[in-house]
Amino acid sequence: MLFLGGFLVCAGLMAAALYFQHALGLEPCPLCIFQRIFVIATGLILLAGALHNPGKVGRRIYGGLAVFTAVLGAGVAGRHVWIENLPPELQPGCGYSLNDMLDSFPLLKTFKLVLEGSGGCGQVNWSFLGLSMPSWTLMFFVALAMLGLWLMLTPARNKQRA
Repeated sequence: MLFLGGFLVCAGLMAAALYFQHALGLEPCPLCIFQRIFVIATGLILLAGALHNPGKVGRRIYGGLAVFTAVLGAGVAGRHVWIENLPPELQPGCGYSLNDMLDSFPLLKTFKLVLEGSGGCGQVNWSFLGLSMPSWTLMFFVALAMLGLWLMLTPARNKQRA
């Protein structure tokens, strides 16, 4: 059930992201797109765990993979929050779109450019309770990493009856 719950959180995050993009017209910056990729990856790992219903070793594998992708996503979200909190004169300017970067540069160069914060990543277009969307995403990634650790370190409950 924990695997399924984690997957549903990821699905909800993606539903919210698509709502913000398509219903509210908030176009994602390259860092936002990378965060989406890590949300999807974490969600798919948790879904696989839910469908597989693994034993002790499988829980550790799926939990470890979920921790890995959530920590990577938290790193990208943390970088995004840092860029948002830079003084306006130090924030990176708008650059290429992610599609243009992928067409023009090798993958590693594109990843480096994205992490530098191009494409208006410093603009805060939405906030809730004083926190921007990347701040909320960072908190969800931390929670998903903690869920993955919990799955790795706690044994599965035995459902057998005597």
